[in-house]
Amino acid sequence: MLSALARPASAALRRSFSTSAQNNAKVAVLGASGGIGQPLSLLLKNSPLVSRLTLYDIAHTPGVAADLSHIETRATVKGYLGPEQLPDCLKGCDVVVIPAGVPRKPGMTRDDLFNTNATIVATLTAACAQHCPEAMICIISNPVNSTIPITAEVFKKHGVYNPNKIFGVTTLDIVRANTFVAELKGLDPARINVPVIGGHAGKTIIPLISQCTPKVDFPQDQLTTLIGRIQEAGTEVVKAKAGAGSATLSMAYAGARFVFSLVDAMNGKEGVVECSFIKSQETDCPYFSTPLLLGKKGIEKNLGIGKISPFEEKMIAEAIPELKASIKKGEEFVKSMK
Repeated sequence: MLSALARPASAALRRSFSTSAQNNAKVAVLGASGGIGQPLSLLLKNSPLVSRLTLYDIAHTPGVAADLSHIETRATVKGYLGPEQLPDCLKGCDVVVIPAGVPRKPGMTRDDLFNTNATIVATLTAACAQHCPEAMICIISNPVNSTIPITAEVFKKHGVYNPNKIFGVTTLDIVRANTFVAELKGLDPARINVPVIGGHAGKTIIPLISQCTPKVDFPQDQLTTLIGRIQEAGTEVVKAKAGAGSATLSMAYAGARFVFSLVDAMNGKEGVVECSFIKSQETDCPYFSTPLLLGKKGIEKNLGIGKISPFEEKMIAEAIPELKASIKKGEEFVKSMK
């Protein structure tokens, strides 16, 4: 009888703890002066969940930090410039978000970014492994299908690897799927949820339209077009920007959405689910994105692929060879580093 009485009190206690904790996330953005980094930092500064925002880049961070620091929200903001200031940027962080690197230009694939961005991600994550080994690491830098294996291998090298705390941010694929489905059906995109699994490039992006809530139906030709648009949406933006960059504003929105979900879960909020590209046993790919239940320590439970259509099964089968190659490329890169 006593335990039944105690339950509501503990729930209330949990709530009060999470209210006190919710304004205390210390978040670092690495690559904060770039096309994604600036709007992402703005969204994080605007959130009551964040109490300290530390911004790192190799140029312009003092200016970006000064600008953001005038905004009338609680988060303190400080800019750090260059490798010698990176350790101080990372100390005490709960969450590190990494959008650093070069963007795509017309005619480039995400894999064309590999040589430059692989080195950047390896360097930044090595600093995280040394200076905030317990933090949640959220990687935005493309190609995510390779930069997540790079991050994992770097953390292993430093002896601090925890697969429950390393996330490839694929949220933009979900955001796009929700938006495009809403447009086709005349629905409110905020009320739609399409899980997107697999990876974060071209045909490795697998939207599970069969699992969409609310339930939606499309004739096969329309479905094929829709999935093609979701998979190539990044290229749609690269082309439209005509050499002036890639998806930065929508990516900043998606990155912030993921960070806020993660911080909510770390604060004890229950039932927080996001898809992310992580170490996985769901397929014979060592890394794979699926819906995850997030918790205080990162991934609480991998919710897996669930029931899917034969068409979606075929998409997974076709994605796996490309995914495996990208993963291997990332792993080999770290092994070949001095």
